[in-house]
Amino acid sequence: MKDQLLAGLEASTGALTLQDILLNFLIAGILGVVIFISYRISHSGAVYSAKFNVSLIMLTLVTTLVMNVIGNNIALSLGMVGALSIVRFRTAIKDPRDTAYIFWGIAVGVCCGVQEYLLSAIGSGIIFLFMLMFGAVKSNDRYLLVLRGESVAEQALEKAIDQIFGGKAQFKVKNTSNSFIEHIYELSQKQVQQAEKQIGSLTSYLNKIEGMTAVNLISQNDEINR
Repeated sequence: MKDQLLAGLEASTGALTLQDILLNFLIAGILGVVIFISYRISHSGAVYSAKFNVSLIMLTLVTTLVMNVIGNNIALSLGMVGALSIVRFRTAIKDPRDTAYIFWGIAVGVCCGVQEYLLSAIGSGIIFLFMLMFGAVKSNDRYLLVLRGESVAEQALEKAIDQIFGGKAQFKVKNTSNSFIEHIYELSQKQVQQAEKQIGSLTSYLNKIEGMTAVNLISQNDEINR
């Protein structure tokens, strides 16, 4: 029984011809370019990484290579899983969408490696359309308004903030000393835009308060802090 089980594990019934191998890599390369284009369209600005985008194509081809090696050999597939399980990746993912692209590249490589060309093409087409529709969605920017000045400016500053934002500015931090104050407020992008329509430049307006020494407006989002 053990000999029969061992023989079944060692059997390889999916030997590929040179033509099959080349076709697998050709289809994987074409679909890898589709992934490349989709990533380029859905990412823009400082968050876009050309090197990461190229690596998506390489990931697709490498996965195809692995699947060509494994074929239908169960023993080899188990050994490959064990070997790959020791690999540890430390590259930080800057954008949550990058994870979806990594899995997309792996899935295409697996499909091409087992010659499921139609499935990989249809699946990539559907994912491409969804990425076009939702890939450009970005989180709403949040702003930190950091105010520093002399203690004598505290009352005037708080009154100005209440008037500008109608008491809706989210108070985060307050640091004080005998001669120094620091207030930090969290604002939405909409609040900042509405305030600047009324008073012009928010930072310039607050800097005019007597005793103010510094006004900083910091934009924060999931992609990058500015």
